[in-house]
This record gives sequence, structure tokens and C-alpha cells, in this order.
Amino acid sequence: MNARPDALLFDLDGTLVDTAPDLARATNALRAHHGLSPLPYEVIRAQVSNGGSALVTLALGLEKTAEGHDDARDFLLAAYGESVAAESRVFPALTSLLTSWQAATRPWGIVTNKPRAYAAPLVAALALQPGVLVCADDLPVRKPDPAPLWHAAERLGVSAERCWYIGDHRRDMEAARYAGMVGVAVGYGYIALDEDYRDWPADRWFATGEALTAALLAPA
Repeated sequence: MNARPDALLFDLDGTLVDTAPDLARATNALRAHHGLSPLPYEVIRAQVSNGGSALVTLALGLEKTAEGHDDARDFLLAAYGESVAAESRVFPALTSLLTSWQAATRPWGIVTNKPRAYAAPLVAALALQPGVLVCADDLPVRKPDPAPLWHAAERLGVSAERCWYIGDHRRDMEAARYAGMVGVAVGYGYIALDEDYRDWPADRWFATGEALTAALLAPA
């Protein structure tokens, strides 16, 4: 296992940035549009990493193939797109990690299944400066396919086996394994209440952002 990575690659939602508050706002806006009361924040938070369609299903009970699902998803994404960074913030424990990593001019990037129309403005609003940002619509495939991870590593000029890919979803760890990267599962993200991140096919597991940061910034 690569104990000292040359580059870090992060999933975006629930791993690097806490985007749940803004996505919860959009989800409850969709419910309000249909005359429904708001869902509890924690219920929505657990589904954020599953994407817009999952949030529509949660909000309205419409499965992906159901009539009206696509229109509801369009409404939700439009509501979200009005302000992608009103309350979203980098997870506080990772701020010092990014500061130290960038000060040492070490490469890092983001690989997300979020469309670029939402990911790029979010990254810009938070003044993040990844060496690469790979989004859902940049390639013909998305995670858990390894191609986005390989593309990011190539853009950073680092071999896949010298990268850590950090994520809060099983598909992130599957993508890392397929790509030949060290998969790092974090337990502080958007994980369903009945799911245990320690069951994912990762190489390392960290319960908190503080633990992840400490491991990466520990003296050699």
C-alpha cells in the first residue's frame, strides 16, 4: 500500500465540501412546490451522495423511471443552481490539510459525479484551487468507472498507484480499486443510516476529517 501519496484526489460532495445544506434547501423547495412539508435535514443529508435523482425519489417518492421524475429533477437542480454555495463549506478539518498540501506545492484534485455546471461554480465560490477538476459530464463514463480517476492522475502528472482517492461512497472505493489507486473511505460524509463505510472495498478508513488530516500531515 502507498503509505505516502504523491497526489490526493477527492470526491466533492460529502468528502471535501459539505454541500448538504444547499441541496437540502433545493430538495425541500421541490417538496414545497408540491405542497409537501419539509423533510428533516439529516434524512436528506444521508442521500446527497446518491445524486439528484435519489433526492427526487426521497422528496416525492418518484422512482427514476416514473412519470414526472425528470421534470421534478429539473426543478430541484434549478433551485440548487440558483445558489450552490450559500451554505456549503469545505469540511473544517480539511482546511489545514489543503493549506499545508498547497504550501508544499503537492498536487491534488477533485473527481466528482456532479455535473460541471454545479461543481465548477461551487469550487470557484469556495476559492478552491485543485490542479484538476473532473466532473460527471467531462468523459463518457463516470464513477465507479476508473476512467475519471485515471484522467485526473494523468492531468496531475502522477501515476495512479501514487494517488490516494478519498471518498464517502462505495462507488468511490470501487473506482479507486479499479483504477489501481489507494482507496480511502471517510465516515463523516453522506452515508445512509443502514450502511457501514467500513464494509466498503477500501484500503484505509477514517472516521473523521481530523483523523484523515492527521494521518496525511504526520511527520514521515
